[in-house]
Amino acid sequence: MVKLHSVTLKRDLCVGCTNCIKGCPTEAIRVRDGKAVIDEVRCIDCGQCIRICPHHAKRAVTDPFPDLALPHKDHPCVALIPPSLYAQFGPPATRAMIIRAMYSLGFDYVYEVALGAAASSARTKEILDEKRELIKTLPDEEVSSIFPLISSACPVVVRLIQMKYKALISHLVPLDAPMEITARFARADVAGKTGLPPSDIHIYFMSPCPSKRSATLNPLGHEKSEVDYVLAINEVYPLLLNMLEKSLSLASGEIRQPTLHSLADSTGVQWASAGGEAGTLGTEKYMAVDGIHNVISILEEIENEQLHDIEFVEPSCCFGGCIGGPLVVANPFSARARMRGFVRATREEREEKPELFMSTGNMEPHLWDVPLSENNSMRLDENIETALGKYDQMEQILATLPGLDCGACGAPTCAALAEDIVQGNALETDCIIKLKEHIRRVAKEINILDL
Repeated sequence: MVKLHSVTLKRDLCVGCTNCIKGCPTEAIRVRDGKAVIDEVRCIDCGQCIRICPHHAKRAVTDPFPDLALPHKDHPCVALIPPSLYAQFGPPATRAMIIRAMYSLGFDYVYEVALGAAASSARTKEILDEKRELIKTLPDEEVSSIFPLISSACPVVVRLIQMKYKALISHLVPLDAPMEITARFARADVAGKTGLPPSDIHIYFMSPCPSKRSATLNPLGHEKSEVDYVLAINEVYPLLLNMLEKSLSLASGEIRQPTLHSLADSTGVQWASAGGEAGTLGTEKYMAVDGIHNVISILEEIENEQLHDIEFVEPSCCFGGCIGGPLVVANPFSARARMRGFVRATREEREEKPELFMSTGNMEPHLWDVPLSENNSMRLDENIETALGKYDQMEQILATLPGLDCGACGAPTCAALAEDIVQGNALETDCIIKLKEHIRRVAKEINILDL
């Protein structure tokens, strides 16, 4: 499986401190020869290493901000803004002001990803109803093969399932992410307005996390992404903030076309916070879990058929949901409070000015047309007999290791070191304690020989 990543290592900043190997949920990082090494096949672009590296040696590679000062009539630039962008700004900033500021940066068109989120919620409701009808025809013991449905909105979670919880692939809701739904609609809408070929329209997504860029390079469920470029929110933020601060007219100005009649309602806006998606589905039998290690715990429960009373699970890699992504600037707790304010304001505005809001009835989310493949990077070998033999070797080696999981060997755990040894990627003496034992044994043998 081809993997194209946006999390990368700056070797000159890495000091081999081993902080990153402890936080990686898929044990994709090792320290070798004093520098971290990222296993491209195991990496799921969760950004945990970016958060915890004290030396800033891990970073997300996103696209550079375009030169919007240049004329681009033949290639209109379209900005897709996720709800998490709003939460980066406190009062007196409003949604209208932020959208207008985005236009002021030079983008020709601005679309809210909340539109795609609302469309996804509507389609997911239909899928839930279809599954409820289906289980009526199944014996009780087969219901666990259907429920709970698992949101596929977070690409990190999807890649985690592909790697560690393959039996749960069928539980994923096989829908486009809101980013893709909105991008497809925006491309067609702008093409209709300008008469240009859809391929000439440049789509930019403002991302709170590196996994969104990876999802455009290596799409989930489709051959090609509708998004052309991904910009980090933390890079766009100072430009927007400057525009908001220096342009006093933003506060009183009207949102210019084509956004005037295309605002998203609160159903889509609330997706930015953990539980926002699940809260739109009209069921109390849901669970929202955030934080990658918490997600892993819940996925294990689902795999073990322990969640009998849950119909839908919304897992988010980041604490707080997308508002807690590694590429945002606001404290996630502040962002969550601000997000509640934006959702409340959206509901009030919907009641006062319904003409500003767009129906998402013509934004039909596409089902996946490319089956998700399994990521077998955690298999010891493709041949089952060889894999079993290696597993036995691992167990034997692990029994001789100290079990401290100190990370000094460059692997996150003693079990990971045992696996590396079996795979020929490490030596037993990479363990400091085993190395000391070896040195003592050699010294003792030398003394005996001297005698």
